[in-house]
Amino acid sequence: MMLYFIGLGLNDEKDISVKGLEAVKKCDVLYLEHYTSILSCQKEALEAFYNKKIILAPRSTVEQEAEKTILKDAQSNNVGFLVVGDPFCATTHLDLYMRAKQLGIKCEVIHNASVISAVGMTGLQVYKFGKTTSIPFHHENVETPYDVMKDNQKLGLHTLFLLDIDPAENKHMTVQEAIHYLLNVAKKKGDTTFTESTLCVGCAQLGSDKQVIKAGPASQLLKTSFSNPPQCFIVPGKLHFMEEEALGL
Repeated sequence: MMLYFIGLGLNDEKDISVKGLEAVKKCDVLYLEHYTSILSCQKEALEAFYNKKIILAPRSTVEQEAEKTILKDAQSNNVGFLVVGDPFCATTHLDLYMRAKQLGIKCEVIHNASVISAVGMTGLQVYKFGKTTSIPFHHENVETPYDVMKDNQKLGLHTLFLLDIDPAENKHMTVQEAIHYLLNVAKKKGDTTFTESTLCVGCAQLGSDKQVIKAGPASQLLKTSFSNPPQCFIVPGKLHFMEEEALGL
């Protein structure tokens, strides 16, 4: 028996790798992680393409109930754990992998494209990104994302903000909400690392044929319309002249 961690890529049902599709065909049970990101297609499109039923796995299933669901099934069946992007870009998936290994369940990981690599499409050099951080919906007293950005800025590094989503409630954080968050924290701290004139890059649906990438000062992006989720947000650090050209500066 095997527990397959299968990356789906960023766009739709056809972004899965050949190796990933071969693994899906071997599976008796398929779970789709349903809380860190979303594809541009619905679960039904995946089911039609794979010719298999898929069980949605919200955060509670993966983090609190895996021993009764995913891991229990994997002790007597081939199970596929489908993840948008790459399986290990979210630490909660590594936790599931480690729990499976502790139970003696054989695991195989099949990687795929993720937002961490797709941000290269902005023209910003991937190896110049510093620590990545996430902005949660409930961030009234949360300052860590801002502090991560400030530390990256001191080193001249770009900061990628992953924006919260809640697929079950059809909610997603927008680039504009991320900017308001950073401006509010800056005001609270009396800090000028991030202002309305700070250069920013807003992205939506990276990796799809509908992707949107727009660069400009924060004040301009506040007035800019982005497409459907998922969205992410970048505060660039020190720019190489090729990066400036790619951003249209």
